[in-house]
Amino acid sequence: MNEEEFARWRTAHAKDYAEEKVKSGAWSPEEAPRLAEEAYTQLLPQGLQTLDNFLYTAFDETTGRKVGHIWFTRMTHGGQTFAFVFDIIIFEEYRRQGYGEKTMLAVEEKVREQGLDSIALHVFGHNRAAATLYEKIGYEITDINMMKKL
Repeated sequence: MNEEEFARWRTAHAKDYAEEKVKSGAWSPEEAPRLAEEAYTQLLPQGLQTLDNFLYTAFDETTGRKVGHIWFTRMTHGGQTFAFVFDIIIFEEYRRQGYGEKTMLAVEEKVREQGLDSIALHVFGHNRAAATLYEKIGYEITDINMMKKL
């Protein structure tokens, strides 16, 4: 990803992240834009140059078209160092064509290049399409949060 792509991606995905947090019930619509902006500022304080963060543009190998973006970081938690996928987006017109799977499998190679042997991610409960993809390519559920609206 170059700086121009990063600027567009960051603006669009902070907005998308805020909407997902509202949809999941975690944030109110009023606070979501501010909280999303704070999250991105904290996680990527130096933008593309932020240490241990890797942002890529996904391309169709045959056409050369941009089909999406992915962002992962190198993270240590509980004494284990692993990759954590913060964001994957396949543009609407390219969804359900195998690009999500290809992008995630390509990330596995990038993660191995970092000397890591595992990848973690979060998926919103309402995003069944993403959860199905992750399960299909070998991801296992490690934690589930649940809520009942009264």
